Amino acid sequence: MATPKTFAIRTFGCQMNEHDSERLAGLMVADGMVPAENDADADVVIFNTCTIRENADLKLYSALGQLKAVKEQRPDMQIAVGGCMAQKDRGEILERAGWVDVVFGTHNLSAAPALLKRAREDGPLVEILDAPDPEANRDMAPALYAVRELPFAAWMTIQTGCDNTCAYCIVPSVRGEEISRPFDDLLREAEMLVGTGVAEITVLGQNVNSYGRDITKRGPLFAKLLRALGEIDGLERIRFTSPHPKDLRPETIEAMAETKAVCPQLHLPLQSGSNRVLRAMRRGYSAERYMERLNSARDTIADLAVTTDLIVGFPGETDAEFDESLEVIAAAEFDSAYTFIFSPRSGTRAAEMTDDFVADEVIRERFERLKEVLDRSALRKHEAREGKREEVLVEGPSRRNDQMLSGRTRQGKLIHFPVTDEPLRAGALVMVDVTHGAPYHLLGELSSVVRGPRHKVRIALLRS
Repeated sequence: MATPKTFAIRTFGCQMNEHDSERLAGLMVADGMVPAENDADADVVIFNTCTIRENADLKLYSALGQLKAVKEQRPDMQIAVGGCMAQKDRGEILERAGWVDVVFGTHNLSAAPALLKRAREDGPLVEILDAPDPEANRDMAPALYAVRELPFAAWMTIQTGCDNTCAYCIVPSVRGEEISRPFDDLLREAEMLVGTGVAEITVLGQNVNSYGRDITKRGPLFAKLLRALGEIDGLERIRFTSPHPKDLRPETIEAMAETKAVCPQLHLPLQSGSNRVLRAMRRGYSAERYMERLNSARDTIADLAVTTDLIVGFPGETDAEFDESLEVIAAAEFDSAYTFIFSPRSGTRAAEMTDDFVADEVIRERFERLKEVLDRSALRKHEAREGKREEVLVEGPSRRNDQMLSGRTRQGKLIHFPVTDEPLRAGALVMVDVTHGAPYHLLGELSSVVRGPRHKVRIALLRS
């Protein structure tokens, strides 16, 4: 029997990219390949790219440069570049890195195995679609074959593209207009995932709470979807990302509160607390409107944890406007935040605001001030959990201390607790008493084991 070919996937970017990499891994496995130990040993190396930030571009070409020498020694190795950057730059990738074999975009991910086979016969090729193939998107096999970092937890994409026009965002250009997957297809996929032992599903979309609006031509179906997923026997945890504040509707908040499986965790991107900056960003809400919806969610959903996204140094942002943001951020009392320094992306409105770019030294000073506010809030939130008993889904040994286990609470908080005499495998559900709250994690002691892992043991996806 011939030795199967090996593959490695390196991912740059957001959760959508991570899920696309899971699907790519599923396609490779279904095609008879197996994961490699590292890039240099792989027969096929796929880079799944992001184009949200300039740094992602630099990372890609640096990684491609490192593989050039490897490919010179192993000419049969194939290198493919897919994802958002491939969609945007198209033929430019082969011009800058002529040793790449295949370039494919966001809309034809499922064609990757076939493109690699064609490239072996015909030489390097670029195939970019300007719109997704609806039938290809209905194929659920990759979700079942997917080789995941956490085999008990799965991503599930419910929509592709985005209809918003945020001034800083390139996503609509590289992922297209918003298209929702059929409601029944999503329920079948979730049921199949649970059948393989998946206990937690994270629903993905560029704007999840507008899911289904293109199907009904009226209102969204997101609240209905959450309730329907919550009825699937064996699905213990449902998370989602990311909703848009302007589309966070009362029925979604009510579905979160009333559906047991939906975790009390809400990622609600603020981006800025200045109304003038929000208008310039084309976000579609004011700071006051944001706070109204945030407070409504907290009033309705018990023990809700809230995270956010924030951009520092958007073009034209003044010192006074940044101070306004800090006031709103302090009042919001976020559990944690993803903070970004503004990065101009070619093809966006914000990239053309060159006369208003904020100086690097000003951005650095603001970034440090923002971090102080966020860290204080996070620490208060975590200290308030000391003495509580948390339900924790075990992820495995801590990456920094093999004498500790790590897991996530229902609020999505990372918690570490000592290894026990009886080994606990990833996927076990346990109760942990919180003993200490730090800004970025919790510490605790095991109280009891609710159940062991439900999934079959599977190989894990290589992480970049």
